[in-house]
Amino acid sequence: MRIGIAALVLAYVLSQFYRAFLAVMTPVLTQDLGVTAAELASASGWWFLAFAAMQIPIGAWLDRVGPRLTTGLLLALGAAGAVLFALATGALQIKLAMALIGIGCAPVLMASYFIFARSYSPAVFGTLAALTLGVGTLGNVASSLPLSWAVTAFGWRETVLGIAAITAAVALAILLLVRDPERLEQAGTGSLLELLKMPVLWPILAMMVVCYAPIAGLRGLWIGPYFADVHGFSQMEIGKISLWVGLAMVAGSFAYGPLDRALGQRKWLIFAGNAVTLACLVGLWLFAAAPPAVAAALLIAAGFFGATFPIVLAHGRSFVPPHLTGRGVTLLNLFGIAPIGIAQLVTGRIHAATATVPPAAPFEAVFLFFALATAIGLAAYLWSQDRPH
Repeated sequence: MRIGIAALVLAYVLSQFYRAFLAVMTPVLTQDLGVTAAELASASGWWFLAFAAMQIPIGAWLDRVGPRLTTGLLLALGAAGAVLFALATGALQIKLAMALIGIGCAPVLMASYFIFARSYSPAVFGTLAALTLGVGTLGNVASSLPLSWAVTAFGWRETVLGIAAITAAVALAILLLVRDPERLEQAGTGSLLELLKMPVLWPILAMMVVCYAPIAGLRGLWIGPYFADVHGFSQMEIGKISLWVGLAMVAGSFAYGPLDRALGQRKWLIFAGNAVTLACLVGLWLFAAAPPAVAAALLIAAGFFGATFPIVLAHGRSFVPPHLTGRGVTLLNLFGIAPIGIAQLVTGRIHAATATVPPAAPFEAVFLFFALATAIGLAAYLWSQDRPH
């Protein structure tokens, strides 16, 4: 079981890499293919929307078929998407490739969470979920300075082809090593409608909408154009900033797990973390034109305090009936991932519509959008119930 989980965690490292690597690739893709920041925002949105659209069928497949085939076969499709990305000659191919990669990455984290929920006690689910996310976020780190170095040394097409080969190898490892939990008698019964009829989940779903979207959107794309356009940073300098934000996200994920177990309460831990993230987003809006050290510090803080995703998911999971585990975790994940894709499409349009002098203006609008969304989600989450564990 453990070696199979290790293969799934490695797949999640790749998932984190793919969702964030466009931020560092922006300068070279713009130079070689002539794609714009708005087109790359759309491509990032396609990844998240394809990822989100797969959550509903994946939930049923986890309950009925199991995590091994569900994850191994879809990740192989993601490897094919990475090959298409490496061969791309324009924006449309980049978008299609990102959609295929998003489909391939869609089941990997939920497959791990499905196994945790079925094989371990509810008391440790949040810790295991945060630990998996923390280790997986190393992929976010790999998509920063190490990616910048690889692109400079080998070229962007060669680098992406290498990542595609690694993705295919991990897909094969999952098919060979993952062991499905024992099936429940009721597995495959029930529906998403049964979950959506539970009012206790509604405020938690609202929190899922905003707990990951701001930092995923900023780290996954907007860091690159922001520091390039406003502060004149090179690709390597953008890689360094992305590295620090990625490390902060890793540290935050590791910090929230022990805090979850120590406090035994999730609601106010989640609320406090996202309130600090909101303060950072407001700071970015107010001080977008300030020296780059200010923006870097605020982004790093947002990366650390905004790493509540696994704890919010654990909060929602605590109310899900056992026979709906697969559907429950994927429903929660859908509400966490789909808004990122929508936000990337919206912020791409906001950026294009406000692109003017001074160069900080369109990014101020992007930061304000994320701040307002977070504030609304926090207000809705105040109505949530806690469940001691």
